[in-house]
Amino acid sequence: MAEAAVVQVAAPWALLAALLLGTAALGVTALDGALAARAAGRPTRAGTAHPLTETARLLRQRRRTTVAADAVLRHVAVGGFVAAPLLMVAVVPLGEWVLADASVGVVWFNAVDVLVWVLAWLAGWGPNAVWPLVGGYRFLAQAMAYELPLMFALTAPAVAAGSLRVGDVAAAQSADVGSGLPFAVWMPVAFVVYCTGVLAFSVRGPLSPAGGPALGGGVLAELSGVDRLLVLAGRSALLAAGAAFAVPLFLGGGSGPLLPDWLWVLVKTAALLAVLVVVRRRLPDVRPDRFLALGWTVLLPAALLQLLVVALVVVGRS
Repeated sequence: MAEAAVVQVAAPWALLAALLLGTAALGVTALDGALAARAAGRPTRAGTAHPLTETARLLRQRRRTTVAADAVLRHVAVGGFVAAPLLMVAVVPLGEWVLADASVGVVWFNAVDVLVWVLAWLAGWGPNAVWPLVGGYRFLAQAMAYELPLMFALTAPAVAAGSLRVGDVAAAQSADVGSGLPFAVWMPVAFVVYCTGVLAFSVRGPLSPAGGPALGGGVLAELSGVDRLLVLAGRSALLAAGAAFAVPLFLGGGSGPLLPDWLWVLVKTAALLAVLVVVRRRLPDVRPDRFLALGWTVLLPAALLQLLVVALVVVGRS
């Protein structure tokens, strides 16, 4: 079993992790705004500044309330969208440092991503309004169609590394310990399915209709002011956390020439994050019934077949 050279760091470093995650989320919003402005024929600079102007607008906006709303559930959902990405990156090694070097880091990430189901449903139920409720239930109805393929996509690198510790999975791809080949190269199906799942649990890509204009805003319809700002920031942070987790899982972690390990992790995360934002802009929203068919008949069998191939390779090497 490959052993990763990671050190569990003290709590104050969590502030640095939160700062890096917030910066990545801001970059996601800026790039998305720039692409949207370019598609609409407006100056790219205006789109890049959109996160700042939107933040200022939402901070000034009064919080809108609905009749008989469940304020507790709404607050839990809003806070959860901010906390979930922070919990995800806690097990991601930044070079030789990691906030929580959990022996079941892969399972931890999967558990937090399932928590997004609850948060999306609470965001829909809490306002006591039609469109948010429909959006929340729509997310739940589609969630299993991406979650099971994502689970098996996460399992493939863990099987190849013989460990559920994220640092061990990254070390298994280094030239010193493993083959020196990133898992994304010989597990392309698992990597693509994983990226699809990241777009899905960040309520983007195939599952964006749960919070999109097709449902009058869906789970976002009755959110305003700071609440809306935190949920939107949380969605971008979830996308960033998913990209960061892909680095040790599929892209070799901090391995690379010239640059230090921690910088390679940041560079790879930024590159994948940019690709995900661009791909999301180019893909149309998928109708719920078609996404369900895609998830159960294409993504799940493909992920299982990829896992079978990985298991056969591991058995053949032993």
